[in-house]
Amino acid sequence: MSTTKKIFAISALAMGITMPVSSFAQATMDHGKMATSHASDSMTDGEVKKVDPDTGKVTLKHGEIKNLDMPGMTMVFTVRDKGQLAKLKPGDKVQFVVIQEGGKMVITDIQPVR
Repeated sequence: MSTTKKIFAISALAMGITMPVSSFAQATMDHGKMATSHASDSMTDGEVKKVDPDTGKVTLKHGEIKNLDMPGMTMVFTVRDKGQLAKLKPGDKVQFVVIQEGGKMVITDIQPVR
């Protein structure tokens, strides 16, 4: 058997082995459930320490941010929609969603807890 035929035969076998596995993975994954689960896990509890509506920043003492694998601490966040800061004041308990965007932590949603 020539070298070219051997390479072709080995390639065909390799394709036959890997194709069913990748097809199985695609067929069994439910991407809709994954997205929903991730969104609900991304809410974090916090307490407002300082609000700066002019710069669009808020200082929060927060619990673990699971979607970013970050422990609880106090830090300053940028808020995507500055209008959300109007309803917040120091001492408020909040729930918020934060993502990593352009090297910064950005709050995409923040709501007071009543």
